[in-house]
This record gives sequence, C-alpha cells and structure tokens, in this order.
Amino acid sequence: MLPNREQTEFYLKDLETPTGKVINLTLAALVLLSSGIFVAETYSIPDSIRFHLDLIDTAIVSIFAGEYVLRLWSTENKITYIFSFYSIIDLLAILPFFLGVVDIRFIRLLRWFRILRLIRLIDKKNLFGTISTEDGVIFARILFTLFAIIFVFSGLIYQVENPVNHHVFATFLDAFYFSVVTMTTVGFGDVTPISELGRLLTVLMILTGIALIPWQVGDLIKRLVKTANQVETVCSGCGLAFHDLDAVFCKRCGTKLPNKTVK
Repeated sequence: MLPNREQTEFYLKDLETPTGKVINLTLAALVLLSSGIFVAETYSIPDSIRFHLDLIDTAIVSIFAGEYVLRLWSTENKITYIFSFYSIIDLLAILPFFLGVVDIRFIRLLRWFRILRLIRLIDKKNLFGTISTEDGVIFARILFTLFAIIFVFSGLIYQVENPVNHHVFATFLDAFYFSVVTMTTVGFGDVTPISELGRLLTVLMILTGIALIPWQVGDLIKRLVKTANQVETVCSGCGLAFHDLDAVFCKRCGTKLPNKTVK
C-alpha cells in the first residue's frame, strides 16, 4: 500500500524514527556529495572523471526534484509551502539543472545554494543523534551558517570571475581564500575581482561579514553567559539540559527534575 500524504510529510521532516533518520541523513549526504562535485569540477581533472561526476550530479538532482515533488504533494497548504524559505532553497537546488537546457548562463550560479538545504537539519535539536542541548544546536547553527555563507560566496565569486580572471581565480580554493579574507575584512589585496559583478559580490561579502558574523557570535556569547550560573540537569519531560542551581521543576514544561526535593 502506498504511503499516505501524512506519512510522507512526517518522514520527510522526522529525525526521531529510524526511517526518518535514514531519509533525511541520506539527503544530507547527497547535498554534501553534490557540493563536493562542484568543488572538484573547478580543478583540472580528466574528462572521463568529469563525465562520471556529471552523471552522479544528474542523478542527485533527479532525487532532489523527486523530493521537492513529494514535499509539495504531501503538504496540506501548498501555496504556503511554495513560498516558504525551505521550499525556495529546495527549488534553487534543482532550478539550474532544468533551466540549463535553455542555456541561461548565470542560472548555474544558483547551484552553489544547495548547501543551504542542510539548514533544515541544523534546525533539528537531535541532529545526527549527537546534539541534544540548546547550546549545542546554537553552536552547530553558528558554525554551519559561517561555513555556508563562505561556501556560497566562494562558489559565486568563482563562477563570475573565473571566465574573465582565470589566473587569479583558477580554482575553488582561490575563491575560498578570497572569501575568508574579504569577510573577515583582512583584505590583503593579493586577490582581487575585475568584473563589475565580482566587485558587487565583494561588497555583499563585506556587508554580510560585518552584519551577520558578529550577530551569530553574539548569540553564542549570550547563551554562554546565560548558562554560566546553571547546572546540567536533564529534564525527563522535555529534555531541557540546563536549569538554575536551586530549580526543582523544569522551567519549560514543569516536570520535577531528577534528584531534586520540594522544600
């Protein structure tokens, strides 16, 4: 019997059950593999290897397209889903492949946004079964946000500058180095873009680095300050890990904390 819409929607979002974990972690692995293929293709590799990598990437995009259709089919409010953040990211992941048949040159820039699909998993508190606290989720989100931003900007600047500035932006590593130096506002000046779009991306990198990175780090600092006077006492009801020293009941769900007595 074919799974109904509710079951399909549940397993596409679930990280608790074995089936949900397999589905979502497989999709995460495909995202990383696809991103790795894009990076590898910026280097000089034999045509035979490049051909096989293209076949693998085509298969991955087909899976992503099928996943997008399933998510759209299984959701109750389709209009809301289509314009949701995650739906837009999913669409950006498959759009370059299908629009590539009409030779839209810069549409391939969107392929670097595939890495952002992992945000869906970062939002899960039990990511990979190893992050079970709010602090762990925040820390993982900060690290991933920084990595994703640098990765996307590196891919974009490479795609824009490589055709006109090949000797400077020869590989993805050159673009990655430029992105890190630019977003940290170090600015050595040994690698510079020459195209107008490349310079515009550089400005966006600097603004993103100034605006987003301090905000993310500040979020982590606030969390560390908040938990400085707390102890790790895991609530059996909701799983909240940290509570005040004199707390007897969970501040989130009201469950009595283990090894605590009511005065």
